Amino acid sequence: MKIQVDGRKARGEKRREEIIAAALRVIERDGVAGVTHRTVATEAGVPTASTTYHFSSLDDLLIATLISCARDMATEVYWMIDRARSRGSRGAEEVAGLLAEALGPRRGRTMAEYELYLLAARKPELRPAARRWLDVLTSMVRHDDEVAFRVFLAGIDGLLIQGLIDDEPPSADELRPVVDYLLKPR
Repeated sequence: MKIQVDGRKARGEKRREEIIAAALRVIERDGVAGVTHRTVATEAGVPTASTTYHFSSLDDLLIATLISCARDMATEVYWMIDRARSRGSRGAEEVAGLLAEALGPRRGRTMAEYELYLLAARKPELRPAARRWLDVLTSMVRHDDEVAFRVFLAGIDGLLIQGLIDDEPPSADELRPVVDYLLKPR
């Protein structure tokens, strides 16, 4: 028996993902304050009615964007941790390199993700989406020491936030000693 794929549903899901990606680009460029149905529609190259069809409120759009970022961030951090554990000191080198990339070439994206994340402090309806990346990551990564794992994640957050306010992004070499320290077994 052949299963039919509903083309309309697939196109609708694709459009929804395009709108979320456009919202993230608007946040990268203009901050959360720049997000309106119109600005996101223009960025996505779709009619404004498409954004309001898929996301009836801006909070719905911001939640969906935050969830998408959380999924991406959790996956990225998971691979960082996995590489660091399996490669020892070379893993710290890779983690420092990924952090330097997040603060250099991908600075706008990192800033947008943290702006969304911090928006949850002001908007309680966003908090479950903001917490989701920690929940996803905790369920993905096997760790023996809950406290050490939380310290590692807090350290990564701290390095990224500090790096975002630096005039010049830190290099992987500058980040490496801190990452080495965070990865030391306790």
